[in-house]
Amino acid sequence: MEKTTDKNIYTIVFAVIMVAIVGTILAGLFSFTKPLVTKNREIEKQQNILYALGVNENTETSANFVDADDAPVKFENFVNRQIVIQDGEIIENDQAYLIDVKKEKSKAKSDSYSRKLPLFIGEKDGETIYVIPIYGKGLWDDIWAYIGLDKNMVIQGAYFDHKAETPGLGANIKERFFMDDFIGEHLLDDNGNFVGVTVAKGNADPRNDRKEDNKVDAIAGATITGDGVTAMIKSDLALYKPYFDTLKQ
Repeated sequence: MEKTTDKNIYTIVFAVIMVAIVGTILAGLFSFTKPLVTKNREIEKQQNILYALGVNENTETSANFVDADDAPVKFENFVNRQIVIQDGEIIENDQAYLIDVKKEKSKAKSDSYSRKLPLFIGEKDGETIYVIPIYGKGLWDDIWAYIGLDKNMVIQGAYFDHKAETPGLGANIKERFFMDDFIGEHLLDDNGNFVGVTVAKGNADPRNDRKEDNKVDAIAGATITGDGVTAMIKSDLALYKPYFDTLKQ
């Protein structure tokens, strides 16, 4: 009579063999697809930067990137310089767009670490635009943006995105009606002090005509996401003010 323990051993051996086979297949697929995934992320960053420069395929109401196939060439044509600011030093770096802003922000929590601040300098319609990547927290997870500024820290373009905000509410930060509100907004007050832009309830400026009030209208039902946008603008963009001060000297 066959022992039950023998059957259990066969089951365990079979399971171990299947796990090993599946693990090997998955590892092979990961190795095969990793370069493609990395390349797609690089192109997406280029598209984000181009969008903030005003280089996009927007329709009247929807936000659209330039085609992925065209992004590397357009990025080279429109972005003249990539620099990294660290400890007040300006370093030329043609791979600055690959810097992980989230990781840099995390490292900077240590007093011993000086954060790397990437900056992309481009030209659109004869105007120089400075694009800055920023990172923050929304209601559920990470939010981020690419903000295009002129030398006076007036916003010329903005692209926002999120990882897991609520559809129809906080997720609307990547819709045209929200992003376009930031165009023309001043980050400085009348005395040249950095104040950022607040996503505010009851702004009493539904058409966003007042561009020097440092406010845009909040999205209904997305208070915490809006607060996250406000916080990342004020915390991250403020770090670049010393650089913009040098442009006026």
